[in-house]
Amino acid sequence: MNALILVDLQNDFLPGGALAVPEGDRILPLVNRLQPHFDRVVATQDWHPADHGSFAANHPGRAPGEFVDLNGLQQILWPAHCVQGTIGADFAPGLDQQLWSGVFQKGTNPTIDSYSGFHDNGHRQATHLDDDLRGSQVTDVYVAGLATDYCVKYTVLDALMLGFETHLLEDACRGVELEAGDVRRAVEAMETAGAKIIATKDILTDEGAF
Repeated sequence: MNALILVDLQNDFLPGGALAVPEGDRILPLVNRLQPHFDRVVATQDWHPADHGSFAANHPGRAPGEFVDLNGLQQILWPAHCVQGTIGADFAPGLDQQLWSGVFQKGTNPTIDSYSGFHDNGHRQATHLDDDLRGSQVTDVYVAGLATDYCVKYTVLDALMLGFETHLLEDACRGVELEAGDVRRAVEAMETAGAKIIATKDILTDEGAF
């Protein structure tokens, strides 16, 4: 069994959003075309409380891009984004959700950030994504979404750590690229850890299945 994991395809990460990923909207048509080719499709959703410790606004005198200690971990500060119940936290318009078997929310604890769809950044608490995939006998996961150098990267690394055969759909992702080369380094780190780097054409050729 295989599963497509769609990472954080939310309004705040699209152009015009609070934490916009350049060209983040460009991957939506690809994602919609990919979904029917998988046994299961699941999505992750950043779902932060307004007082989340990763928000620069909750650290007086600090600005996005600066680092602080958050619950014993180094934390980069971000603009407030994907706040629970806001339009920014909603999934992108036009994103086909009909085939989704589950949505796994992360970043709900204000004292620790959660880039990965599987665990928080300190691996102190897990979401139910791993249990869901194993309960469905999923062995291979394919990851697409936002952003390559943060939530996609850490979702891929955790999937590998948990023993899944893991594939990065590189062209169905986009990165933040806070520093030049961040996306390239993220892809290299995923490949070094054991991920297979593939393109959507490897699955969508002639719109055939695997």
